[in-house]
Amino acid sequence: MTDSVLNVVLGLVASAISAALGWLAQALRRRRRVERMRAFLGLPAASECLVVVPRSVGTGSHAHTVTRRDAYALMWLAGLVEECGARAELVAHDAAHRGLGLKTELCLGGPVSNERVAAHLAWGLPGVLITSGPGPGSNVIVVGERDFRADQDQAHTLLARIATPEGGRPVFLIAGQTGVANQAGVRYLVSHHRELARRYGRDGTFALVLRVVNPAAYGPDMVELAADVTTEAQRRPAPASTAV
Repeated sequence: MTDSVLNVVLGLVASAISAALGWLAQALRRRRRVERMRAFLGLPAASECLVVVPRSVGTGSHAHTVTRRDAYALMWLAGLVEECGARAELVAHDAAHRGLGLKTELCLGGPVSNERVAAHLAWGLPGVLITSGPGPGSNVIVVGERDFRADQDQAHTLLARIATPEGGRPVFLIAGQTGVANQAGVRYLVSHHRELARRYGRDGTFALVLRVVNPAAYGPDMVELAADVTTEAQRRPAPASTAV
């Protein structure tokens, strides 16, 4: 074998080894990324989770009707679960009669449209009050002394992770003031789960209020963090004093 042929063979071997190492490094990075996501979401491979579906609160809506926007949000949640290699069980908000911690819960919608969300707020985030109604200014997220109102220029979403007792699987709440806000909250979770895991840990509780900017024009695409309300959300309000 001449020197030129030998150089060509060695070059090909070196290229093959380099390509194999590059592929292996990418595979390892992807595996670590998926494992971190699984740990944060409480979704080990082949596990099961509950996706708790809200009802439509529109006039004349059937008890188990889901709005178009909420259907889109549920599709994003299902994609996130599938990326973890887990399985999602869709459960109506008034049919999820089970305890906490056995399975991860992904709950969509506010307490008016989702009874399960109402129960989780009362138990894990007692400092949060979410009201909803047909009139202007009636859709409000109140946390401590701060309130976040929906109007024609903005809507808000409460995005929260609640740790369950004894290291059980977590509960995630995506409670938007509108269907667009629900969808925006899910997309924020999908896009920022790594950042959230780094900031709050894999086992921590957090509560964030997200602002959806001009949803009539931009839909669920323009989302920003309005406030981290983790401390206030977990603080139980003082009982009202009784006049003597």
